Amino acid sequence: METKLRSGCLDDVLVKKISVYNDSRIAIIDELQSLNIEQAVKVEAYIILLCVKGKGSLYINGESRMIHVNDLFICHPNIILENSMISIDFECRCICLSSEYMKQLLLIAGESWDLKMFIEKIPILSLNAEEAELFCQYYSLLRSKMLGTPCKHQKELIDSLIQAFLYEFHDALERFVKLKPPTFTSGENLFKEFISLLSSSYPKERMIGFYANQLYVTPKYLSAVCKEVSGQTASELITQYMVKDVLYLLRNSQKSIKEIANELNFPNLSFFGKYVKQHLGMSPKQYRESSYG
Repeated sequence: METKLRSGCLDDVLVKKISVYNDSRIAIIDELQSLNIEQAVKVEAYIILLCVKGKGSLYINGESRMIHVNDLFICHPNIILENSMISIDFECRCICLSSEYMKQLLLIAGESWDLKMFIEKIPILSLNAEEAELFCQYYSLLRSKMLGTPCKHQKELIDSLIQAFLYEFHDALERFVKLKPPTFTSGENLFKEFISLLSSSYPKERMIGFYANQLYVTPKYLSAVCKEVSGQTASELITQYMVKDVLYLLRNSQKSIKEIANELNFPNLSFFGKYVKQHLGMSPKQYRESSYG
């Protein structure tokens, strides 16, 4: 059975179990020894985790990754985690932010497509000693403010600290990837609205027209904007996100292939089989058997 960290808040049982603080917008975590991810977890929150001691291994979207001291793991919504293992001396500093809370922090509204794609491809970065120490300083200050006696402007204070941390974090990423400054053109704003609508939809519609109607533009214009901003057409992006849902259900659900096809709104089992074979190179049954093998 699969589990999920919900996007609107952080009140998921899994998060509550390991948090030292959790207010549904923000959770902070010091240790993961009590967490055992054998089944897949579909993460629908933002997670920024720094390893300060020991090491660990985990599968991120089906790929094996290792994390060591001063490595920073960055997780954005729709990542699938499974088969995690950590050393007995593993320690971390982890901040979880709900998707809804991140939308309220204006910094993320300016997040570039370059950054999103970079993090998806390279979710673990090796920080230098100065960057790791700065992360720990912010973490310690946030932790003390969250667990200390509440003050009159508690929410505003924490929001400001989180924003300051995100600016520092964003600047640190410049060492790894050259980020284009957001221009906030009408095309980029439309693209971000499309990605937000696409990533939050479930089950996802496969036709561009559905999203174009929701965004009050023509399918042709939406596809042209997507191509200009991301280098991919709207159809390619829809397929990319759709295939993630297919992979997740085939790998981690106990549902039958027919039930999965119905859940994802395919007209029939035959159509679903052809779709999977087109994009995965094998039938749903073959993929499910190969992933279990």
